[in-house]
Amino acid sequence: MSITRLDAGARMSGAVIHGNTVYLAGQVGEGESVTDQCKSALAEVDRLLAAAGSNKSKILQTIIYISDIDYFAEMNAAWEAWVDPANTPARATSEAKLAAPKYKVEFIVTAAI
Repeated sequence: MSITRLDAGARMSGAVIHGNTVYLAGQVGEGESVTDQCKSALAEVDRLLAAAGSNKSKILQTIIYISDIDYFAEMNAAWEAWVDPANTPARATSEAKLAAPKYKVEFIVTAAI
């Protein structure tokens, strides 16, 4: 099976396609609030999935890291406004120190094509 890399760089690729599955790199967003960062990051998820020939209705699993568990409700509100309610993926959420202090949320997505 071939492997296709999208938005490939020296450190990582934005997405990797293997067979009928696409694996997205962790997506963080811009903005001051958790809501703004979620919207920005999830828009990038949409873009990468479209570039891979997929969409959010085909997400299999999402792992979400939030920098403070107190953001859980705000992140969930942004997630629920975005996710396809007829096709919710398996999901896990954990508190974690992210790559830079400005980041509050990161989404790691695996989807079918």
